[in-house]
Amino acid sequence: MKENKKAVRLKLYQNMVNYKKPTSFQLKETYPLPPYSTVIGMVHGLCNYDEYKEMEISIQGKYNSKVNDLYTRYEFKNGMKFDATRHQLKAGEFGISRGISTIELLVDVKLLIHIIPKDQSLVEEIEQAFIYPREYPSLGRREDLAVIEEVKVVDIFEEELEEDIELDRDYTAYIPLSMIRDESIIVEDIEEVKGSGTRYKITKNYNKSENYGTATSPKIFREWNKIDVLYSSRITAIQSETVMRDIDNNIVFNA
Repeated sequence: MKENKKAVRLKLYQNMVNYKKPTSFQLKETYPLPPYSTVIGMVHGLCNYDEYKEMEISIQGKYNSKVNDLYTRYEFKNGMKFDATRHQLKAGEFGISRGISTIELLVDVKLLIHIIPKDQSLVEEIEQAFIYPREYPSLGRREDLAVIEEVKVVDIFEEELEEDIELDRDYTAYIPLSMIRDESIIVEDIEEVKGSGTRYKITKNYNKSENYGTATSPKIFREWNKIDVLYSSRITAIQSETVMRDIDNNIVFNA
């Protein structure tokens, strides 16, 4: 056994939710599981942190189906003055267009999340923030409420497995590619496609903001740290390989 830490394990349920892909516009597409940054944001919000607390996150879960719905969309251009022939709303002297667009929603989402703060003294504080939340927690959009089904502090171990551990066949996970490359985690091939799944670069946190404009006309962008992951199901942690697991034998895909 190489490592023993504590994590806050959450079981969450969401009725309908969108974890927006940042590059989708006309159809607001969703990731199949919440990004690391979205979970970290929820933790920081409930704990009322005003500075970043470093933590590792493991995300796995499932959803029942996917539907499209309509939502109200607001558009404006920086500095564009109000024009009654094209704008529906007026904000001061500026104009805002209001219309409808389409959003993709996951239905009946169940999540199993491990939160592993680098500062282990924060574990109890995070646990209490979910047992007694200061507001109703949401994950995704502000209106995507999350029902907390379980909050539990668990020991997690990095150790060599004595036997294979299989993820529940209904569940999927974000698997850091490092785990796939060192073959501690394998994904069952589907129709002879090796390592079947979808590659994503999932945002986690950002350390700084960069100005890509000028001093007089700044254009500030956040420089995000992104994790290369494989999103897949049919996942097995292999005997004799070293992986992270919790006390209930759940695989921990920490990133």
